[in-house]
Amino acid sequence: MIDLYTASTPNGHKASVTLEELALPYTVHAVNLGANEQKQAWFLRLNPNGRIPVLVDHDAPGGQDITVFETGAMMIYLAEKTGRLLPTEPKTRAEVMQWLMFQMSGIGPMMGQANVFFRYFPEKLQPAIDRYQHECRRLFEVLDRRLGESQWLGQAYSIADIANWCWVRTYKWSGVPIDGLPNLRRWLDAMKERPACRKGVEVPVKIESLLKDEQATKAFTEAARKQLQT
Repeated sequence: MIDLYTASTPNGHKASVTLEELALPYTVHAVNLGANEQKQAWFLRLNPNGRIPVLVDHDAPGGQDITVFETGAMMIYLAEKTGRLLPTEPKTRAEVMQWLMFQMSGIGPMMGQANVFFRYFPEKLQPAIDRYQHECRRLFEVLDRRLGESQWLGQAYSIADIANWCWVRTYKWSGVPIDGLPNLRRWLDAMKERPACRKGVEVPVKIESLLKDEQATKAFTEAARKQLQT
């Protein structure tokens, strides 16, 4: 059995979508970010960096529990555990790995900063908003060009698609348009049609329905704003 300590964020969804795609049984432990549960001693024993998600595999080889934090490491671990979603042939593996790292070094951090300045920061610093939104758009254009060459980011559907999709699908929240990017839109639609993707982004709660409520959106934004100080 696998324990997943998570919250409804793009990084949390990277883990839950991967688990759903691999059809691995797991137990969800919702972490209350607004209450700073991820900074409590019990959680820091799992991840000293105090961030979600964290995965604990109780069925690891050798009979010992394996704890993994950082979503990229988690996705690679799960793919290697099952022999799926990550090729073993060197060229195709490198292709998947580079697009996974593209998300981790570019898409995630840039969209995260766009969220901070566009949604969460109490002052609207337009140069900062422009900087991060423009960089997100540039990265989206990189993805669009790649997806004009291939159905998926690698030669086949992989953890690279999952990692990028979990972030890019939230483009409206970051205030970044995808107009004029037909390949990216086609890929977003294809990903959304996958049952595991739809189920994975509802873990631990379905955030889209929550954010349709004005008061819930305000509470979510306030909780996110508090995270800037921790």
